[in-house]
Amino acid sequence: MKMNIKFIVERYTNGFIAYPLGIQGIVAGQGNTYQEALEDAKSALKFHIETFGEEVLTNDSSIIEAFIEDEVFA
Repeated sequence: MKMNIKFIVERYTNGFIAYPLGIQGIVAGQGNTYQEALEDAKSALKFHIETFGEEVLTNDSSIIEAFIEDEVFA
């Protein structure tokens, strides 16, 4: 099954964390760079699919895009 997966990559002072959107279960990757975290998350997702089956990809998520909005609340 071929599927387009969207990943969130977050930057912290000590590195990066990445995780896919709309996947059943917890899958995350980390690295010192954006690319390392993304590759680690892709590898973790591949392992997750091999372990739990392709049904982790088929959920009711209708996520098309994800946005980050920076707002200041008083």
